[in-house]
Amino acid sequence: MKGAGIETRVGGQICATTVALLAVLSALLLTAPSAAAPRGAVQNPELALAWLAPTPADGKTYTIAVGSRLSLELAAGAKGGATHIWASGLTVGAALNAKVGAPARAELDWTPTGAQLGTHVFVFVAASESDRVATQPRAIFVQVVPATPPAAGEVTPIGTNGVYRWAYVLERTSARARPRSSSRVVTHLNVFTGDSTVNLVLLLARATDAKGRVWYRVRLPIRPNNSTGWVRAADLTATRALTTYLVVYRKLFTATLYRNGRPIFRTRIGVGKPYWPTPTGDFYIREVLTGFGDPFYGPVAFGTSARSAVLTDWEGGGGVIGIHGTNSPQILPGRVSHGCIRMRNPSIVRLLRLMPLGTPLAIR
Repeated sequence: MKGAGIETRVGGQICATTVALLAVLSALLLTAPSAAAPRGAVQNPELALAWLAPTPADGKTYTIAVGSRLSLELAAGAKGGATHIWASGLTVGAALNAKVGAPARAELDWTPTGAQLGTHVFVFVAASESDRVATQPRAIFVQVVPATPPAAGEVTPIGTNGVYRWAYVLERTSARARPRSSSRVVTHLNVFTGDSTVNLVLLLARATDAKGRVWYRVRLPIRPNNSTGWVRAADLTATRALTTYLVVYRKLFTATLYRNGRPIFRTRIGVGKPYWPTPTGDFYIREVLTGFGDPFYGPVAFGTSARSAVLTDWEGGGGVIGIHGTNSPQILPGRVSHGCIRMRNPSIVRLLRLMPLGTPLAIR
């Protein structure tokens, strides 16, 4: 994988050029000073602050029609001091009205538009005034559906019932800006990735063109991050379903896996340094790699569709963001990598058992 945190491998061997560069990067990681953490982004707080009623449960899913209003109340408190609440991943039009206090309170208000069909992941956190104690991040899933059943040929979102779908690329194909063959090409998708694994895409929506051909809007593993395009269903394999969703929260160094809207796995992690940031956005798990000869990456690495916006000059323009283990667990949690997400080896092994290929990924 030509990546920000996973080296190029050919037949299980490590690319020598990449190893040399990694050695330099590793030295920098051990010597570079940490940037000062802004308010609400503390270095390594204790996650012991409590959420209070009426805060929704972690992983709570709401289904809301276009044009309808979503209003949620949150509260959190700590003994002997005021707290504050903030949110990450809010989409256009969504507002969080927060009040500092003991307890702190906040209200989310959002009326989605027709351009916002699909799944949205909002992450909420509360912290003490000193930012030394915080809550566990609380993710809320909002499924935006059409106000009326889509007519024939109209775009139908995929995943708004909590069942997400992906498919392998069957043959080299073009991803287009709109679901028709005459539309502009966004990128080309190959059958294999740079690691010789079969390429796959996460499906976001379905449409039928004037000739009756089915198209899928898919998430694309390219820069800029969060790019999407339309691919003919005929160029993909049969779709596969899953109900898992991985949410990474960079500010508090946590990763949580949800299944059917319930958290089933949580761990502390390492993320990118400020000058090699882990990108935010919506992605998916694109490949699974094991059998590394180098203990730096631990026993398993997941390749994602995310790309580093900084490390763009690697062989092949890589910068792929990976999720992998480490042979230096003492450095976690914290800002320790050049973009990838690091976990302790027991955690990454457990995640391998719980998280299937194709799982959607939100980095906030």
